[in-house]
Amino acid sequence: MAKDVFHEIVKQALQAEGWTITHDPLALKLSKRNIFIDLGAEKVIAAEKGSERIAVEIKSFIGLSLMTDFYKALGQYQLYFLALNKRLPETVLYLAIPQESYDTLIKDDILAEFLEELSLKYIIFDPESKQIIQWIR
Repeated sequence: MAKDVFHEIVKQALQAEGWTITHDPLALKLSKRNIFIDLGAEKVIAAEKGSERIAVEIKSFIGLSLMTDFYKALGQYQLYFLALNKRLPETVLYLAIPQESYDTLIKDDILAEFLEELSLKYIIFDPESKQIIQWIR
């Protein structure tokens, strides 16, 4: 299974923010098929509150068409969201995308409205600085 070109960058950025990578990849059985979400991570919130668990699907958006990459990412996100709700409902799914790609998508009025209606969760990262820029919940 090939890893996204930004896989290690996102992984290191999560670790820098105090996340422990628990799965690389996070494998789930859905019906008769196995699916693989790029990363599973956990962060202790407070001793009495326990921990927060996330799954992260990383997308580079470096293909020939930003829109084609976007469509593929949405399809994967929806399938992974369904699988997590059935198998690990306490785990929150995030789509990690480069800041430049997110900025391009959000500048388009129709896409911006569409992204808002979908209520996806994003991790926006900068591949150059290797840092997470923004969490969009």
